[in-house]
Amino acid sequence: MSKVTPAVIDDDPSAYETKHVHEVYDQIASHFSSTRYKPWPIIAAFLASLPPGWVGLDSGTGNGKYLPLPLERPGSVWTIGLDRSRNLLDAARNAGGAVREVVWGDVLGNGWRIGAFDYAISIATIHHLATPARRREAVERLLQSVSPSHGRVLIYVWAIEQDALSKRQIPTTPDASSPGAIVGEDVYVPWVLNPQPGPQKTSRRRKAATESEPEPSHEVQIEPQTFHRYYHMFAEGELDGLVNEAAKQLRLVIGPHTSAQRHTLGVEIVQSGWERSNHYVEVKRWQA
Repeated sequence: MSKVTPAVIDDDPSAYETKHVHEVYDQIASHFSSTRYKPWPIIAAFLASLPPGWVGLDSGTGNGKYLPLPLERPGSVWTIGLDRSRNLLDAARNAGGAVREVVWGDVLGNGWRIGAFDYAISIATIHHLATPARRREAVERLLQSVSPSHGRVLIYVWAIEQDALSKRQIPTTPDASSPGAIVGEDVYVPWVLNPQPGPQKTSRRRKAATESEPEPSHEVQIEPQTFHRYYHMFAEGELDGLVNEAAKQLRLVIGPHTSAQRHTLGVEIVQSGWERSNHYVEVKRWQA
């Protein structure tokens, strides 16, 4: 069982994320990338449902495992990957054995013109932002990045509610304002890096003395390193609420488009739910 411990956020959330998220991923990038290769079904289905010719953004692409999708229609859509980790972007640049378009940047940045993309995905990224305001701002950036008339956005975050196969046990806190409910938790999740043992080095003097009599090879046992990544583990309903807050901040109407609406910009939650220890939400933009 992976020992998840409570996290305390510093006064400077940006510096905190640099230390407890970005620097960690740069150190574990190669090992992390080797464990991230199988697409989650709902995300694969979302990308497969997009019209041919659409261009999208993978905000927090990591090793770029979603950039080659959909596999059944290769090249039908084009996804651009964005990430803060240059080491992970090195893997994303050749995801699926082809050259991909990737950009080094921050999910809170304003690197795109408004409505530049037809769709956007954010998979296991927003939960690394250390305050509610920064998480809401990341959702705002996603909503702004896609077309106001037809843009679609899919967001995944880790959930407090873990499934039976999970190695993580998340501490929970009751919500005082809602009996029986729980609130999101700020935690550290460990990542154990097990280096491969290598042959022990021999000094030149020792080597010269034993050249005629080879020594048996000795292995150097290197202790595994444990890195602690910051996560905000989302409670049920929290991600939907974050989308609504972001929409209000952007002065978007929340809900489906109706024939009575004129000269209006809105956003509708198409689906939301829980899948394999993750909460997800799919939204679409509309313009009347």
